[in-house]
Amino acid sequence: MLAGLAATLVAPWRPASADGLLDSLTSGDTDSLTNSLGGLTGNSGSSGGLGAGLDTGEIVGGLKEALGIGTEQAVGTVGVLDGFNADPAIHIPLPDSLSKVQSALKTVGMSGMADELELKLNRAAEEASSQATDIFWGAIESMSIDDAKGILNGPDDAATQYLRRTTGGQLKDSMRPVVDSSVSEVGAIQSYDAMMGEYENIPFMPDAKADITDYALEKTMDGIFHYVAVEEAAIRNNPVERSTELLQKVFG
Repeated sequence: MLAGLAATLVAPWRPASADGLLDSLTSGDTDSLTNSLGGLTGNSGSSGGLGAGLDTGEIVGGLKEALGIGTEQAVGTVGVLDGFNADPAIHIPLPDSLSKVQSALKTVGMSGMADELELKLNRAAEEASSQATDIFWGAIESMSIDDAKGILNGPDDAATQYLRRTTGGQLKDSMRPVVDSSVSEVGAIQSYDAMMGEYENIPFMPDAKADITDYALEKTMDGIFHYVAVEEAAIRNNPVERSTELLQKVFG
């Protein structure tokens, strides 16, 4: 799955150097940093555990490379036509608050309006997803020793949890105008207004409304992080997915 992207990702990523990060962390005390990083392997980097026997640069570089490849692949998976719409794992349904609208329109033979809105919400998510890559890379570059320690010895989604914790707010802020634009460009706002107009013409229907932009934004982020977790687990658990020598050394 990841092999197709590995060649293009490794060159610009330069994981083995990690010079900027290491310079900021060592503050001139390389021995102290290396000793503290021994906790990553559980026995001072001598043997056993992930990353055993590797130096600081290799461990941090390998984690950064894994995160870079995983996030790039995840964004590439969802940010294409039908990346959301045709994928049962991340397909965006209408908000629960509009389920009564969908049911009411179905009774009068107009369910196609709700179906159209649902499709356009998925199209907006696909369009907006491409904005995530640069934000992820910023978080990866700022990874600390404590972050690396938690990721290396953590669960299969430890890196995904790190990214969501460190990028969630920024990702949402950055993607909001993109989702706003995408929702408008694909016609979701117009579809929503038309659907609600027809619903309100049906007698005795209760009030219903939804902020479809906020909803689409949250679901877009959920879909991206779903596949970041999938890619992370693949690198950790499947040797075939460790497409570079450094990944094989750190996660082997």
